[in-house]
Amino acid sequence: MTKSENSSSVAGQTQRRRRKEARPAEIIEAGLVEFAEKGYAGARLSDVAARAGIVKGTIYRYFENKEALFQAAVTSRVISTLDNVEELVEGYPGPTDELLRQVLAVIYEKIVASDARVLLRIIIAEGVRFPEIPAYYYKESISKGAAMIETIVQRGIARGEFRDGPMAAMPTILIGPAIFAAVWKMTFDEIELLDLERFLDAHVDMALNGLLG
Repeated sequence: MTKSENSSSVAGQTQRRRRKEARPAEIIEAGLVEFAEKGYAGARLSDVAARAGIVKGTIYRYFENKEALFQAAVTSRVISTLDNVEELVEGYPGPTDELLRQVLAVIYEKIVASDARVLLRIIIAEGVRFPEIPAYYYKESISKGAAMIETIVQRGIARGEFRDGPMAAMPTILIGPAIFAAVWKMTFDEIELLDLERFLDAHVDMALNGLLG
C-alpha cells in the first residue's frame, strides 16, 4: 500500500468512527421529531430509522427499545440542561437573586423555548397509559430540578437575601410559571403568541417579590 493509499484508508476509518460516534445523537433527533408528530404510542422505531437514514436494526445497537430512546431524549434535552445549571449553582459567587434569574433564563431557553417541551406534552397526554414515562421523568428531571431550586432558595435565606416565608416553604412553585409557559406554547401559541422574554421577566419579578418581600 502506497503512502497516499494508507493516508486515504486512515482518513476513511476516522470518518467512519466519527460517524458511528454521532449516530446515537442522530437517532435521538429523529426520535424527537417522530414523538412530536405521533406521540409516544404512535411513534414506531421503523419510522425513526427512516428519518435517521438507517435500518431499524441499527437503533438496537444503541437503544434497547422505544422507552430507552425516549429516556435518552429526556437526558439529551432536559437532564443535560439541569446538570449544567447545577454546575452554575454550585460555583456562583454573586447574589442569589441574580443566580435565580440566570437559572430561570436557562430553563426558558433550553427547555421552554426548545423542542424539549414535546417531552412534557407526551408525559401529560400519555402518562396515564404509560406510567413508566412520568415515573422516569419525575425521578431524573422533576425531583432534581426541585432540589436545585430549593438549594437556591436556602442559599438566599442563609445569606440573609431571601425571607423564610411561604415561598421558601414551597420552592417548587417557583418553576410553575415555566411549565405554564411550555404548555401555552404547545397549545395556544398559534391563537395568541406568548412573548417568552416578557413572560420570563414577569416570572422573575413574581418570584423575587415572594422571596424578598
